[in-house]
Amino acid sequence: MPSTLWPYITPGIPDELFEHLPGIPFSQREIRLLLLAQLRLKSDSVLWDIGAGTGTITVEAGLLCPQGRIIAVERDEEVANLIRRNCLSFELENVEVIEGSAPECLDSLNEMPHRVCIEGGRRIGDILQAVWLYLPNYGRVVATASNLENLYAISQSFAQLQARNVEVVQSAVNRLETRGFSQTFASQDPIFILSGEKLD
Repeated sequence: MPSTLWPYITPGIPDELFEHLPGIPFSQREIRLLLLAQLRLKSDSVLWDIGAGTGTITVEAGLLCPQGRIIAVERDEEVANLIRRNCLSFELENVEVIEGSAPECLDSLNEMPHRVCIEGGRRIGDILQAVWLYLPNYGRVVATASNLENLYAISQSFAQLQARNVEVVQSAVNRLETRGFSQTFASQDPIFILSGEKLD
């Protein structure tokens, strides 16, 4: 379901097409591509995007799943409104933004997920354990960790839940940047992307 702003069927929307605010989590294009690959979405998938931040995954998934539903969960009202503005810019009608804190708000979500994306957070282990209860057989969770504490929490939770087909990818992205009169490669902050499937 291409939009006027991004009239392509491929993911990887340039970062500058999103509205974003200082201090608000923002998944850069290269990270988004890795996350979307691990989510393994279908055109009718229901995705919970928990801790959606700027809404970049929400938007990309909304375009990739024209018959599906994307539910973005964000606890901060200002950030939730930012997600709504980005969805409006890309003409998305299959996205719902929920203001609430996970895992407490999960019971109020109207549709059960096929896929869950958890983009960091202090309680990431608790959130992962909670969303597992809502997943169907062959449902997938993809979670990101930018520090060792979250990496350990996600790994431990996957082990306790007996997740199958667990994969761990560490990104190492360098971007060409202009600094003064020269161009140089600048490294982006590394991030771990972990994914696992529920198989009863």
